[in-house]
Amino acid sequence: MHIVIAGNIGSGKTTLTNMLAQHYGWTAQFEAVDYNPYLEDYYKDIPRWSFNLEIYFLKQRFKDLLALANSQETIIQDRSIYEGVYVFTTNNHQMGNLSDRDFETYMELFEQMTDILRYPDLMIYLRASVPHLVANIQKRGRDYEQSMPIDYLRNLNHLYEDFIYEKYRGRILPVDVDSLDFQHRPEDFAHIIDRIDSTLFGLFSEKNEK
Repeated sequence: MHIVIAGNIGSGKTTLTNMLAQHYGWTAQFEAVDYNPYLEDYYKDIPRWSFNLEIYFLKQRFKDLLALANSQETIIQDRSIYEGVYVFTTNNHQMGNLSDRDFETYMELFEQMTDILRYPDLMIYLRASVPHLVANIQKRGRDYEQSMPIDYLRNLNHLYEDFIYEKYRGRILPVDVDSLDFQHRPEDFAHIIDRIDSTLFGLFSEKNEK
């Protein structure tokens, strides 16, 4: 079985991935942080090297998915190839760093890749407002995140909503996390567990919610 945790920066994906892996005995998988040979050139000239950079990341994510598809374990994955494309690469295109021609080529390649793979059994979408994201980002105190523009987070949130409700065709379980503290309040974590159990193992699956 393949479970994915999706959500914007600061929504709590990594924390929930680890907690669910421990609770269910699933295997947690995180995006490999391999050296990208285009990274140095990218930061010197972002529009020139964005296409190369994104293609390399797509290749790595597809490679990870192929390995995951052959696994006999239940995998819970922090972020998927789908949001990498529909949110972050799309944002790069909207910012003018990818030309229309390069973006169309990239999307065609992505669609051909994912045509041979099945969707995850469940995507858990951590839905958070921008103030909630900002509070979490400030709380965890990573230096490189502290100067992140509010508009950047807001645009990513819009892209996540469009991705989840308009583009993604797999099974989703949206969880509004603004009022939850699943890391520190056991009742909030239990609430999420109950919803997952109902969706995956119950007699009646929950309907996708907007």
